[in-house]
Amino acid sequence: MEPRTFKMPEGFDNLLNIQNAKERFLEAEEVAKRLSEGGIALKPNADHYAIFTDPPRLVADPLKRVGYVLGYDNRCYPSPVDGCDYINVAASLPASSPAREKGWCDHVAVVHPVDEAGYLRMMEQGYGNPFIHHITWGIEPHLQPVPEGSELAAALVSTMAQVRQRVAEILGAVPGTLILALPGDIVESPGFGERFGQWIGNTPNDQVQLEVMQGGGYLLQFFVLKGGRIELALRFRTTQTFNPKSVHKISRDELSVDQGQEGSVLRQATRSP
Repeated sequence: MEPRTFKMPEGFDNLLNIQNAKERFLEAEEVAKRLSEGGIALKPNADHYAIFTDPPRLVADPLKRVGYVLGYDNRCYPSPVDGCDYINVAASLPASSPAREKGWCDHVAVVHPVDEAGYLRMMEQGYGNPFIHHITWGIEPHLQPVPEGSELAAALVSTMAQVRQRVAEILGAVPGTLILALPGDIVESPGFGERFGQWIGNTPNDQVQLEVMQGGGYLLQFFVLKGGRIELALRFRTTQTFNPKSVHKISRDELSVDQGQEGSVLRQATRSP
């Protein structure tokens, strides 16, 4: 099988003047390469980028020229990062967009501060305005044939739990919380608790957060390394870009605009496990 390539989208630098873009993409590409070589099936295009900006038009206007639709899912997502208030508005590519062939991701989280405190917290880090906070790679579930109901949930959750364990082995670092947003009818079905325990396998309970996915479908995700720069996500039959409760938990507990010394994640990801 020919190895996949992971790269910055065509024309990204010309459209978006982002100071830390090159470093973020080099880091994400290196981690994706290592995970792919370690047997994790990643999609060649990223699931989403999270870009912090003020005002949001600095990012929104260029994205519209690529073909992204702002507020595609008719939602916005409050994001309490560092105890400050931010708003995440998703920009999404329509299913038929040719931009994917040029390496553009499915979604962009355009995150902007609500008040002066959030703005000052964002700016004092010195990453630039706007800046890429994290890049999220998508997981290929490879379900053939596709099961339904509880069997589908079992396949997806088990896959993501196994991926998280494999990531820890490959990179030699403990990943972030495994956040599992599942359809309400699955979570509320009789005997779910016992089945769920089997699906997550050896994943410690305090490293898992279970939620109901608003709008239905599945969105399973976790951060690969500390610092919140790189994330993995498996989405399946979702009708909205993110899950509000997931965004709140991730923003509060997993994210900070202070991501530490530049390059530290890349060094961690490229060392031998």
